[in-house]
Amino acid sequence: MADNVYKSIEVTGTSPSSIDDAISGAIAKASESVRNLDWFEVTQIRGHIEEQKVEHVQVTMKIGFRLE
Repeated sequence: MADNVYKSIEVTGTSPSSIDDAISGAIAKASESVRNLDWFEVTQIRGHIEEQKVEHVQVTMKIGFRLE
């Protein structure tokens, strides 16, 4: 079995509906320009409130990818 080496990037996804959608959107966008995505780690969750309601959420995460 070969040893793998990983690099990580930090991205922030946003969504007006859910944390899951913010994560999925960020991963989908990162996959457009980075190959071999392997894992993610959520580092922050925050949101924006308007008129006493959650307007959108922001999820900052590290995404790891395997170096070739």
